[in-house]
Amino acid sequence: MDFEAFTAGLEPGGLRNTRDIGILICYMLTRINKPFSSEELVQIIHLNGMANFFDTMASVTELIKCNNIRKTDENTNLIEITDNGRLISQQLSSELSLSVRQKAIAAIMKLTERKQIEKENPVNISKNENGGFDVNIRITDGLRDLMSLTIFVPNLTDANAVKNKFYDNPQRLYSIMLAAVTGDNKMLEEEIEENENE
Repeated sequence: MDFEAFTAGLEPGGLRNTRDIGILICYMLTRINKPFSSEELVQIIHLNGMANFFDTMASVTELIKCNNIRKTDENTNLIEITDNGRLISQQLSSELSLSVRQKAIAAIMKLTERKQIEKENPVNISKNENGGFDVNIRITDGLRDLMSLTIFVPNLTDANAVKNKFYDNPQRLYSIMLAAVTGDNKMLEEEIEENENE
């Protein structure tokens, strides 16, 4: 079997054995310190080039089998660290490179922040009766709507692109719209310039 197939997407310094991947998983769950989706954890590790998808899945299975992590009672897709797993993290996480540990925590924080943004700012995509799709964007402060906007797009691909772009920075859209409707040209120019510089 081609070795390249198992290392595709693995970045330099990425983990190549299930033992190290298991340590990383224990480290990540210890740092999160709350139940986390096993699927999302595997995706974070794989998509950030820290380890191969199949090795990561095998590590999760082995950690559960050895009672280092466990599925929660409420949701079997959520996993949490056990006392054994915490001990592994405490004693062995220093064997992982600092860059891998930092990348793992940064990726988890980014996903957690994104999920919070999605929770507080719902986007609803619905088929328009005349064809195309309506994308309804709501920006809230957690308690009430600050802005609601519906955008028509011709197809589902564009609808999902609008949704994803909005979630990249909902505050930017709000600031641009607020500046536009209040006639604050200076603020509008600053927001547009900042958007172009990203």
